[in-house]
Amino acid sequence: MKKHLKLFLTITASVALLYSCKKGCTDPNAANYDPSANRDNGSCYYINLPTNLVVTLTNTPNSGLVEIEATALNENYFTICFFDGNDSTIITSATGEASYNYSDSGSHNVRVRAHLDHQNYTEWNGVAEISINSSGISNVGYTTPLSYPNYSLVWQDEFNGTSLSSDWIYEIGTGSWGWGNNELQYYRQDNTSVENGYLIITAKQQNFGGSNYTSSRLKTQGLNFFKYGRIDIRAKLPYGKGIWPALWMLGENFSSVGWPSCGEIDIMELIGGNGYNDRTVHGTVHWNENGHAMYGGSNSLPSGKFHDEFHVFTIIWDQNSIRWLRDDIQYHTINITGNNLSAFHENFFFIFNVAVGGNWPGSPDNTTVFPQMMVVDYVRVFQ
Repeated sequence: MKKHLKLFLTITASVALLYSCKKGCTDPNAANYDPSANRDNGSCYYINLPTNLVVTLTNTPNSGLVEIEATALNENYFTICFFDGNDSTIITSATGEASYNYSDSGSHNVRVRAHLDHQNYTEWNGVAEISINSSGISNVGYTTPLSYPNYSLVWQDEFNGTSLSSDWIYEIGTGSWGWGNNELQYYRQDNTSVENGYLIITAKQQNFGGSNYTSSRLKTQGLNFFKYGRIDIRAKLPYGKGIWPALWMLGENFSSVGWPSCGEIDIMELIGGNGYNDRTVHGTVHWNENGHAMYGGSNSLPSGKFHDEFHVFTIIWDQNSIRWLRDDIQYHTINITGNNLSAFHENFFFIFNVAVGGNWPGSPDNTTVFPQMMVVDYVRVFQ
């Protein structure tokens, strides 16, 4: 028994001696500090975390756009995290710049980290206070000026006030053969509103006049018509299968010569559908050349959809050509000097509408969300 006790005491003493002599990094400022070590073994090393982290948070008034600019010393990169309800979006940035569009008013947390590496960083936390106008429409997106060199602004509608101006008239009903395209909606005045500086055309799943859908179609025929110039239309588009918004023009002589002899200029059309369709717009002309002729081009966003924010859809039209631009990026052009294109040297009026269904987009399906809105901020004509 004594022999066993002696062995136990010897082992216990050895462990205690070993523990009392534990070597390691004893500097609390070191990255590998070991609080259990009582003898320093020279293994301490130090990490110089980024310092002087300065963050500027900017929120565009009356919109959901938040922009971050961050600077720091000794950083290799930044990560910016935008918290949005139960979701979050992390953006990695070499420059410290990032932006995010919130769709809801309220307080939203934002976190910025200046990284030395993945595990070592300095952190900043802030709050973005978002206030979007009463219509719930964020004004985020591309915009264009009120003047251009060598142009004069000859007509505009900024959609201020609470009702549509006398520059427009409504087209009502289902037209002939669904407005010539087998469209499914009944056009009503009730689906148009003007509020907070926007024209809003709303497509609804609604039984009316023998149709399962309603929407609106507006035109300036007989009131405002133009030949040549630069036309800018700033709009946020609807989305989804079977949704067909259009910002377009017809020849003012439509009533006398009919279509397609009058000519048609489609400044913007979109046929909704998840993915490519919701992020692609089309610019096209139609005319009569021993029958219907057409020529068009398209432009796609790299990601997202045209519903996410405002874009500006433009044509630049002169005696030689028509050019199509999206956010000042040209994507299509046609030479109109040929004799068979004489329709495009006459006056044209505007038509704004959101169709539901039709030959081109097809019918809505169970993925289509209603209601859908096309929101127009302004239309401007420069000559």
